[in-house]
Amino acid sequence: MDIRLGNTTIGLRRYLALWTVVVLVFALQSVVHDAFHGHTWSIVDYLRWSMIQWYTWAALAPLVFRLGQRYPLQAPLRMESLGTHALASAGVTLLSVIAGALVSTLFEPTSFSEQFWQFAGKHVGTGLMTYWALLAMQQALHYQAEKARREMEASRLATELAQSRLQVLKTQLQPHFLFNTLHAIVTLLDEDKVSAEDMLLRLSDLLRAFLEDYDGQEITLRRELELLDLYLGIQRMRFKDRLTTRVYVAPDTLDCAVPSLLLQPIVENAIRHGIGRRVGSDCIEIESRREDGMLCIDVRNRNSVLGDGDERDGHGIGLSNTRLRLKELHGDAAQIRLDMMVPEGVACRIRLPVRSLDETDDAPEHAPA
Repeated sequence: MDIRLGNTTIGLRRYLALWTVVVLVFALQSVVHDAFHGHTWSIVDYLRWSMIQWYTWAALAPLVFRLGQRYPLQAPLRMESLGTHALASAGVTLLSVIAGALVSTLFEPTSFSEQFWQFAGKHVGTGLMTYWALLAMQQALHYQAEKARREMEASRLATELAQSRLQVLKTQLQPHFLFNTLHAIVTLLDEDKVSAEDMLLRLSDLLRAFLEDYDGQEITLRRELELLDLYLGIQRMRFKDRLTTRVYVAPDTLDCAVPSLLLQPIVENAIRHGIGRRVGSDCIEIESRREDGMLCIDVRNRNSVLGDGDERDGHGIGLSNTRLRLKELHGDAAQIRLDMMVPEGVACRIRLPVRSLDETDDAPEHAPA
């Protein structure tokens, strides 16, 4: 059985144990007080008197908590609230005196009226102080619970805001990729209808994967590489023998969590700024490994250079959105940068904290063909 004190619930045994401590403390105080005055009673008497007084307040405490909940003391304090509790403290104290006198008549030879005036003379001041102490406790617990609720609500709203930002950043990438791919398909229709049809089927599979309802904003690196392979298949058809791809993946990185669609915009940038603008062939390399608790992913291409403007700083839509997504998920713990390669080429280096993700967390209902 539980005792409800406002918004707080406490087990009956624990509640009675706390009040029993109060009973013992005040019984001992009375013994010491009478001993200094040279006259003491039986220890049983002291315990009985203390039990009648404080177990009565144990029964009245839930009422005080309900009054505090119904008429809270909020800053700035108003005379109306203080007046309400001043009357309530007098009423509850009077109730405790009446209850204590009634119980005491069962053990004492005197009448109820005598017990009432005796309790009133000894315990009214203590009773008023007890009411306000219980009220202060109720208000403190209320403010603590309200603070915890607000912090939880703020955390929930912050999480929802971050998820919304991530979703916006993610959706900004897809139209850009879709436009480029459809343009490539239109170009191939006049040159190679079979390749155009195959590219269209791959695009369908990739778009279906884009629209999968993932549980979160992260998937395993294994799943991310499956999606990237669909994209690279489309680009290999578009550039034919001019484009080759190589993937070097450490087995212990396959189950690591990465933001969904992390690699596709980076590889797209590599292709667009490589053989998309320059003559000759290109090789796109993707490498993953673990280093000092970090997941390291490098995307390299051999046929591009860094310019002096936004391209060098990584402010294009693909890299800037990827940087923002990593910051939303990992703060300053994640990094992304562009480096020149020797003798020619550009490497995009991503570093993010290692966190394992079960395959079942991001596996779609139907895997792309």
